[in-house]
Amino acid sequence: MFKRASINRASIYVLFALLTLAGAAPGYAQSADLIVEKKVFELPSYTTVAGATIRNVRVGWEAAGTLNADRSNAILITHFFSGTSHAFGRYNASDKVPGYWDSLIGPGKLIDTNKYYVISSDTLVNLNVKAPNVVTTGPASIDPDTGKPYGMRFPVVSIRDFVRVQKALIDSLGIKKLHAVMGASMGGLQAYEWAASYPDSVERIISIIASTGGDAFLIGWLDAWAAPIRLDPKWNGGDYYDKKAPLDGLKLSIELITLQAEQYEWAAKAFGTAPAEADKDPAQAFGNRFKIEAALDAVAASRAATSDANSLLYLVKANQLANTDPRRIKVPTLILYTPTDLIFFPPSIEATARAIAASGTHVETAQLVGPNGHLNGVLAVAQAADKIKAFLAR
Repeated sequence: MFKRASINRASIYVLFALLTLAGAAPGYAQSADLIVEKKVFELPSYTTVAGATIRNVRVGWEAAGTLNADRSNAILITHFFSGTSHAFGRYNASDKVPGYWDSLIGPGKLIDTNKYYVISSDTLVNLNVKAPNVVTTGPASIDPDTGKPYGMRFPVVSIRDFVRVQKALIDSLGIKKLHAVMGASMGGLQAYEWAASYPDSVERIISIIASTGGDAFLIGWLDAWAAPIRLDPKWNGGDYYDKKAPLDGLKLSIELITLQAEQYEWAAKAFGTAPAEADKDPAQAFGNRFKIEAALDAVAASRAATSDANSLLYLVKANQLANTDPRRIKVPTLILYTPTDLIFFPPSIEATARAIAASGTHVETAQLVGPNGHLNGVLAVAQAADKIKAFLAR
């Protein structure tokens, strides 16, 4: 076993940030802790885009700020693949870390909750099934028809399904039109889908580190993320909830996602080719490991403890199915991306921007730079603070 103390703490922090266990890099005015409450939105029945019916749907959501008289100041935050609705604030003052964009969202911050009513919603099939504040319906939920977890009998759901459930939540709050929808990565996919599906219900979108989908190379990579789970004998075709979970496959899937979401500059700076333990040269034995291997293992083991393997497979499928037609996007659009992204490659995002603009839609773009590849879209958003603030004020 490697010695955890030998792993660079800053590197572990960044890895956890990817997986929503830490907030974005500081860069905006801080204020007293914002305390948020996990709420639950329920639908007695929901029919998916593919025509299947899910009974007793529940999704978690959080909010901060106050709706104005005409309910026109609401901003919806849509989360990334491994995230939850915990984008800002803390559940308790004693929480060690806040939501992942807490440095951007709150009283007096870039997205000022003294001005805006900010909502953040979990998606269906949320990865973080065993986290204490996740309540959202997915394959680990009990099927009311059988009294047992759905497993892989849960219907296939898509990004459009995520958005349709969010729309039902927004409708329940009496909000006719969102001031903005903003999200990173899978959250960016949802922002595009909001604009295409509900153009009369959103004034503008901010999509970060995402194209509109339909990318064959990404579909292939997503399948690679899922493969370790399917190959783990304990997965058992998704039937494992009363048995030992496929943790080995789940951990390897999380390692692959983490490594691709970062990039080479981060790996070189944070770890280089150092051994996990100074006195155990990797050249001397197969059991002697590199520091980056040990760090990835540590993060994957921690995250696997609160995650669900089947839910990861359903999220993979939802992202593979993403394919919003950019020509249907008619609301002003701000696209932020990073030139070193290894998940949504810059040319695909630039092509998305051109396709939206070709229909006469107002489109703005900006790059986010840093050593963290795709993760720059979570950690480095404050670089575009002035652009975001001006765009929200348009």
